Amino acid sequence: MPHLTSTNAKARRHHWRRDLIELAAIFVAVATADLLANLVAHGPDGPVLLCASAAALAATTGFHTWWARRHSHSPPALDHDPALDTDTDADPALTADLGPSLLWRLRTTVRDTPGSLGAVCTALAAHGVDILTLQAHPLAEGTVDEFLLRAPASLAPGGLSRAVTTAGGRDTWVERADTHDLVDTPTRMLNLATRTAMDAAELPLALRQLFGRCSIRSLPADRPGSAPYEEVLEGTVMRLRDPSGGSITVERPYLPFTPTEFARARALVELDARLGVRVPKGRDVLTLPEGNAITIRRAGPEDLAAASAMHGRCSPSTLAQRYHGPVRDTDRYLEHLLSPRFGQTLAVETASGRIVALAHLLWDGDESEVAVLVEDDWQRRGIGVELLRRLTDLAAGAHRDSVYAVTQATNTGMVATMRRLSLPLDYQVEDGTLVITATLSPADAPARTH
Repeated sequence: MPHLTSTNAKARRHHWRRDLIELAAIFVAVATADLLANLVAHGPDGPVLLCASAAALAATTGFHTWWARRHSHSPPALDHDPALDTDTDADPALTADLGPSLLWRLRTTVRDTPGSLGAVCTALAAHGVDILTLQAHPLAEGTVDEFLLRAPASLAPGGLSRAVTTAGGRDTWVERADTHDLVDTPTRMLNLATRTAMDAAELPLALRQLFGRCSIRSLPADRPGSAPYEEVLEGTVMRLRDPSGGSITVERPYLPFTPTEFARARALVELDARLGVRVPKGRDVLTLPEGNAITIRRAGPEDLAAASAMHGRCSPSTLAQRYHGPVRDTDRYLEHLLSPRFGQTLAVETASGRIVALAHLLWDGDESEVAVLVEDDWQRRGIGVELLRRLTDLAAGAHRDSVYAVTQATNTGMVATMRRLSLPLDYQVEDGTLVITATLSPADAPARTH
């Protein structure tokens, strides 16, 4: 209402001014008419002046009509929107299709001064780069800015880095991204927290997805009752206290962690500690070719006694092929294998509830190890290959490119089982130990060396 009142007042003042001008114009017109009448009545060129005046009035009227038709419907200058222009003379570089593009994650450190981030954004725009997301990590000196970019496929990562460095960025790092990175950070954190809450084995995977390419290692406590590890943030390494009493070490090459990232990691670890040990309760019932029904489910620390009993029913040769060490020491591996902190374990139960097979997917830094143990009386029934298929599915769901199995070079049964996965396999033999690597994503998986 105040705006409308002000506008009406201005309109009233405008009308009074216009009326005064029109009255003055009438007086001028009357005086001019009187002058012309006297000239016509008393001058010898009266008719000529009347004709000239008529022609001038006609020309003025015509010009006014043309001008009014040209400009009466033009929008006010303040209502002009450049975004709606369809000028055919526009810069082709601004409207041309950029063609194929790639997603990149870029991180750089800029000075904490006005305009520093703007200079980087301007440099990226000059190369046709679209900024999809931006995170700022404040430091004691400067700010670490992390971008998710869509850049023309013709622009190499070196060109991105040089553009940002020229604009004032330092310690610039560039890595390929994928569609999973399009989720904004708060949503990603909520998704990772949900996965961690549902399954304790997801914590290492959640940390790895949060920080990209990095290695996660869980270390047990040195001895019962020993002092807990201290939390440390040093450059490219962070160490967190594990709820089980040990530590979780996160390390990545070349890219230092920021205090913001350290706080996010601590939040996930604290959530895991509050929820305690938890394993999904899903079960799948399968019928073997001979008609026996078995149940495949996730196993956890509560299955330690049943798994140890299965060890007692296995032959020494079966245990030796699985654990590659003295048979008498096999039970002491179980507590580690059944802990969700180090991976995921599948158990096979009979109708009576007895465990007859165990399969492990173990997180080994950037890699994943698979291992299967089937009780002697239940071998050669397809249980081993079914378990391995499920382990590779779990690894693919964790965005791992490959899995590997370690066994004795003479274990032809394991070789045959791995071949039934119908995946590309690589074999490495060293000192009687055979390492079989199965590639899950042939286009992206890096070569494995031993």
